[in-house]
Amino acid sequence: MGWLQKSLPGQGRNLDLSSCCPRSQTLSRAWCVFSLIVFSCIIGEGYTNPHDTDQLHCVFHRNEDACRYGIGIGVLGFLACVAFFTIDIYFPQISNATDRKYLTMADLGFSALWTFLWFIGFCFLTNQWAMTLPSDVHVGADSARAAIAFSFFSIFSWGFLITFALQRYRMGVEDFTNSYTDPTPDPSTPYSIYPNVTHDNYQQPPFTQTGETSEGYQPPPAY
Repeated sequence: MGWLQKSLPGQGRNLDLSSCCPRSQTLSRAWCVFSLIVFSCIIGEGYTNPHDTDQLHCVFHRNEDACRYGIGIGVLGFLACVAFFTIDIYFPQISNATDRKYLTMADLGFSALWTFLWFIGFCFLTNQWAMTLPSDVHVGADSARAAIAFSFFSIFSWGFLITFALQRYRMGVEDFTNSYTDPTPDPSTPYSIYPNVTHDNYQQPPFTQTGETSEGYQPPPAY
């Protein structure tokens, strides 16, 4: 559905998930649960104390930035996915073409950015996990591997969202091209400066002297 298509009267009251967004795009939004898995694994078992101390260290080579990065993009990605899923539901009810266009462009830009960030996150976490010593990991190894795996899956899930957002944007552009009409008048049509004005409608203004005089009135003789 293009971003320029108007909602018909009487259709804005009922929500129809099958008509508000394509099934493939809805499934891709569901795949963003991978973000939830990533930051849940890091928060749950991503910090360990291998030497039985009170201080916790990140399981990824004791690099706090690796854990913060995974948690950050995971939380923000999941919240954004929920927000855009809500927009997909109410998208057919948005009658303003400009709002549709900006929402589609925001979806496209955010999906492209998060695809890139997940690619960076996958490489970052994989690199730090490769340098982690086995003696530093007593618990949390499975959670660390799961975080890396679902970071990799998130790259493709957000990549699919780019494809669907781009398709929606192109459909909106095509709708605009097909429905656009040139406002300039047709050169073959005569142009009138004063439209809808005919001589029959013309009335003589009041208080003007006419060539005829009133009946029964005679001017005085001239001397």
